[in-house]
Amino acid sequence: MSVDIAELVRIRAQHPEAIAEAAARRTRRPLLNTSGRLMIVAADHPARGALGVGDRKFAMANRADLLQRLVLALGRPGVDGVLATADILDDLLLLGALDGKVVMGSMNRGGLQGATFELDDRFTGHRPEDIERLNFDAGKLLLRICYDDPGSLTTLESTARAIDAMAERRLPVFVEPFISRRDDTGKLRNDLSAEAVTKSIAIASGLGGSSAYTWLKVPVTENPDDMAEVMATSTLPAVLLGGEVGGTVEEQAGAYEKWRGALQLPTVRGLVVGRSLLYPADGDVAAAVDTAVGLL
Repeated sequence: MSVDIAELVRIRAQHPEAIAEAAARRTRRPLLNTSGRLMIVAADHPARGALGVGDRKFAMANRADLLQRLVLALGRPGVDGVLATADILDDLLLLGALDGKVVMGSMNRGGLQGATFELDDRFTGHRPEDIERLNFDAGKLLLRICYDDPGSLTTLESTARAIDAMAERRLPVFVEPFISRRDDTGKLRNDLSAEAVTKSIAIASGLGGSSAYTWLKVPVTENPDDMAEVMATSTLPAVLLGGEVGGTVEEQAGAYEKWRGALQLPTVRGLVVGRSLLYPADGDVAAAVDTAVGLL
């Protein structure tokens, strides 16, 4: 499916209410598929200024190209839905690509990549009331915790209140927790050791006044053999995130194997993967998506 950018711009300029109309018409479905699994393609990176994929610094900057990749991915068998910010979801609504799909709104994108305030990750995306108003199915938020940065406390409190607001509306919210640290150059790094991921899961699971609608979105640890013990930290349902995958076919194949093992654990219900599927090393989006679906 080709994406007519001129037509999207025309509709946005002349008939902006078409977005809400498309959201109201959209056919909804249960969160989990008939196998009790969930396969979501993620595309909320640009709103945080994270446009790079491997050595391609602005790979995600071309919106027409990104939308074409998303439409292709969403059309593959076994893909349940998409995670994105309002601008991308609005385009997909106008393209009619979200009918019968799970739609997850990205809630906090204020911690811009590389900024001094990166850990003060404020909620600049979808609010709970937006997700409810648009008849979307879930929300997702990022929770990076650095013990040396007071901005993490602001994010922790905001996260707890967002979980409360989503629970009041009986809407699932996917919390993506990390223990993060700055390296010697000041760049923020997520700690994927078993100890750090265990702590992040424990902290995220206890936020808010109810965990009834809270899901976890977690990385595979540095040593995949640690995942069984790490995931025993919580009874909350979880999905695996794709994370940074290397730029070679071999590195991508290695990522698939890590996901395959972790998907066997009792709390892990699916995958939420973005750049590694939309911009695979060999350029074949359909094959990358089909391989990930096959892991489920």
